[in-house]
Amino acid sequence: MIKVGVIGLGNMGQHHARIYAGMGCLAAVVDTDLDRARAIGERYGVYWSHVAADLLYMVDAVSIVVPTTQHSIVAHDFLQSGMHCLVEKPIAVSYDEGLGMVMLAKCHGATLAIGHIEHFNPAVVKLKEVVESGILGKILTIVTKRVNPYVERMQDVGVVIDSATHDIGVVRYLLGKEPRSVFARTGREMAHKEDYATIVLDFGETIATIEVNWFTPHKVRTLTATGTKGIASLDYIEQTLVVRNSRDTTVFDIENCEPLTLELQDFIQSIEQHRPPKVDGAEGLAILGIALESTGK
Repeated sequence: MIKVGVIGLGNMGQHHARIYAGMGCLAAVVDTDLDRARAIGERYGVYWSHVAADLLYMVDAVSIVVPTTQHSIVAHDFLQSGMHCLVEKPIAVSYDEGLGMVMLAKCHGATLAIGHIEHFNPAVVKLKEVVESGILGKILTIVTKRVNPYVERMQDVGVVIDSATHDIGVVRYLLGKEPRSVFARTGREMAHKEDYATIVLDFGETIATIEVNWFTPHKVRTLTATGTKGIASLDYIEQTLVVRNSRDTTVFDIENCEPLTLELQDFIQSIEQHRPPKVDGAEGLAILGIALESTGK
């Protein structure tokens, strides 16, 4: 069994630890908050520390679940040592940092997975099948909405890097190609960086519009794909998919499951099977590039 460590035990990092523990492969946890590291380590009966470097010779792989600005810094020594890394999305805060991570992984034979969790959402996977089957015909437009109230913990990046990267990744995944051009309008009202944005991606035959903000009082996570033969409505949270045309309405039977579990299983299996993970470093870098272009960087 591959031994895995989790670096960063905030809300998402604790979920990584929980799932790895359930898989029987959690070996160590690290957080700069020593009390938190101790509590999580003792909960699962694994080694705990506040020093990430402690894991370099203890585990076979790590999940890096720290603030985005720290992704490249924390991942560097692990990738350079050839250790397999799953880095939460986005890959990094800048394109150059992300590219450096991809090159390190390639040079040292390390698996680099990026935690774009929506790629593992069962409703998204089903929609990919629907799009490829031709049921919707030629896809004309995709419209996504990912909005919620402001979260105080979001200090290191703006809403485009934090939220829009999910849907940029999903749209690329559904269409299987890169946009020809990117147009965006962003604004800042309450946060240190942009806190609302509308992004338009031109894929040629398909136009995708992505709306994100931190002002809506309730959480919304939806995607609508309109084709020449029908329209598909997806809810990320409920994991539902409905397809309608002029005659019929089809509600797909989707087995709900935790996408993060599927993501971590894919990471472990990619190591065991010596294959690329579903979302590798190169894909994570491409998604980041589009997001940065949307913010004018």
